[in-house]
Order: sequence, then structure tokens, then C-alpha cells
Amino acid sequence: MTTVGFLYPGYSAEDDYPRLESLLGGDIRLPLVHTDIGEDAHRADALLEMGSAARLAAGAAELRKHGAEAVVWACTSASFVFGWEGAGQQVRELAATAGAPASSTSFAFARAARAIGAERVAVAATYPEDVAAYFAAFLKAAGIEVVSTRGSGIITAAEVGTWGENEVLHLARTGDHPDAQAVLLPDTALHTAAHLPALESAIGKPVLTANQVTAWEGLRLTGRTVGAPRLGQLFAAR
Repeated sequence: MTTVGFLYPGYSAEDDYPRLESLLGGDIRLPLVHTDIGEDAHRADALLEMGSAARLAAGAAELRKHGAEAVVWACTSASFVFGWEGAGQQVRELAATAGAPASSTSFAFARAARAIGAERVAVAATYPEDVAAYFAAFLKAAGIEVVSTRGSGIITAAEVGTWGENEVLHLARTGDHPDAQAVLLPDTALHTAAHLPALESAIGKPVLTANQVTAWEGLRLTGRTVGAPRLGQLFAAR
């Protein structure tokens, strides 16, 4: 049995994780602990507080009870907003508190893009444009070329969590770019685990989504490689 623990901010699309667990097979557990988000706002100051060491430490202590072999901060915006170096410090502190290897969704996107051979990507974000720009800058720091960035102007994770398949498909289609080798949807508040086959079929190229890459990153930290065709081309990559 492999156990990967996740710290998830608030309540929006946390039900993606039981779905991911079921699609990954019976010997993988993905326990999730909710962290206090403070103000629900896709705004830099609120995101810096959401991803603060104190908030993550409280959740990490709870995850230790689950025997997690690795821990991932399941939030993109409240990791990339710290910048490449700051996000690195964030996960180092999380690893020390959790007593296990740690990462975050932002680093998961960078590593997942490399795993599928995507050097040029399009970002299709739910966030306001200024917050989406932080993510593009983070990817550029990882050596990934961002050929286009689209923000949707949504302020709260609560609103993002209400989106269904039609909205998710529209986001991916309008955020795609002909030069992009993959499309990235960076919000863990967005339900995507059930839509990955439809997304990749509609776009005709790999689509990386926040909860998908977060699960993949956690498994990577444990050394597990799992084939799961219903979770997109990322889970077919070796």
C-alpha cells in the first residue's frame, strides 16, 4: 500500500481526490486534510497568507496520523505566488514539519510538463490575469516556454468549484494555442478528474490539470509509477 497525503485549502474540488484514488487502483491511498484558507481570494496578499508556514504546519501534523510517505501542498496559486525560490522554501519547511518528502502543485506542473516532453505550453487559468501571470513566471523559471496565458477573472475558489464539464472544456479550448504542446489548467479548486479524457479529446494534445498533476507528483515522490489511461497522457508517460 502506498499512501500519499495532501494538504488542500478549504472546500471546492476536494472530491477529485477520492475519484483519483479509485482510478489509480486498490493499493494507493490519497488521504486529504483541509487547511484554513483565511480569505478566499485569488489575490496576492491573501494567497501569501493562505500558503504560510503556520497554516501548512497545522495540516501536516494531522497528515502524520495517516502515515503518509509523501506530502503535497495541493494548491497552485498559494505556492507559485511565492516565486520559484519562495515556493522551494515552502516545500522544504513542509517536508521538515511532515517528516516526509514534500512538494506542491506548482512544482508538480513543472515536472509533469517535462515528463510528457512539453517545452511550450499554454496556460488556461480560472484566476484573474495578474495572478495567472505569476504562474507563467513560475513556469518560465522552470525553463518552460509559456506561449500564451489566459485568465478568467474569477476571484474565489468557491466559485471555481461550481464549474462543470462544459465550463472546463470551454476554458481549455479558449486557452489553447497552436504553438503549445500541452494546455495547463492550474487551479485545484477546479473539478477535472472526471473530465480528462474529454479534455484531451477536445484539445487534441495533453492537458495537465491541477489535481491530476498533484496526485502524480505525490506518487513520484514515493517512487511509484502508475498507468491510468483515464487520467490522461501524463499517466501514460514513462
